[in-house]
Amino acid sequence: MLAIGQRFPEFSLTGVVTNDLSSAFQPFTEKSFPGKWLVVFFWPKDFTFVCPTEIAAFGRLDPQFKARDAQVLGASIDSEFVHLAWRGSKQELRELPFPMLSDIKRQLSVRLGILDAEAGVAQRATFIVDPQGVIRFVYVTDLNVGRSPEEVLRVLDALQTDELCPCNWKQGEATIKAA
Repeated sequence: MLAIGQRFPEFSLTGVVTNDLSSAFQPFTEKSFPGKWLVVFFWPKDFTFVCPTEIAAFGRLDPQFKARDAQVLGASIDSEFVHLAWRGSKQELRELPFPMLSDIKRQLSVRLGILDAEAGVAQRATFIVDPQGVIRFVYVTDLNVGRSPEEVLRVLDALQTDELCPCNWKQGEATIKAA
């Protein structure tokens, strides 16, 4: 698995951005959001049970990520057509404010080292990538356990201070000043 300090890999994936078939699909690369922090999270597959709870939670927090100059990107190994069908069938996914990327060839999942060899799906992984394309945070949970988008936001806040942050630090609290 790629680790903190390594460059996020190049990619070219199709993303679903709306439920309107005529404008639903757009191409995205690692350069689609220049100067922004990226929060890239993967779920195992569409039409499952844990995944929509996380995706919807990231969607609810999207305004807070945007306020921090960060772009959220969600991805799985499903096709863009499966993403579109799932978005349309699941109320909490219909108005997602971020792209659902299709890694159907599993190229990005493999490059990141998060393809679960046994299940053949992307692991439940999250990456925070700084504006220079460097991975600054990696968070992976078991396929059966949902992650905390609030924790991802907290860590983004801490990374953006560029200072030492103590355990459970939250935006607005004092950072650690080294003597």
